[in-house]
Amino acid sequence: MSSSTYSRVWGEVRRYALTPAQVASPLASRPYDLRHAALSRMLNGGVPATEVARRAGHSVEVLLRVYAKCVDGQREAVNQKIETLFREV
Repeated sequence: MSSSTYSRVWGEVRRYALTPAQVASPLASRPYDLRHAALSRMLNGGVPATEVARRAGHSVEVLLRVYAKCVDGQREAVNQKIETLFREV
């Protein structure tokens, strides 16, 4: 398969699989980006950074240097978790 055909099909798949906002972003713009998307999704889903780093073959330091900016939408859940922890003391 030619690279131009592969790129065209990949672009079509992205439009089918992602939201319009995600399509407009660089998310999974190349097949290799699926690795980044998977790791970002795990972090955003609350999987501990130590486990994500292990699965990625990274140290936690490298993982967080690269992916900390990808963690989004957790502020409210984290605030509730912290409040609960301190109420239990």
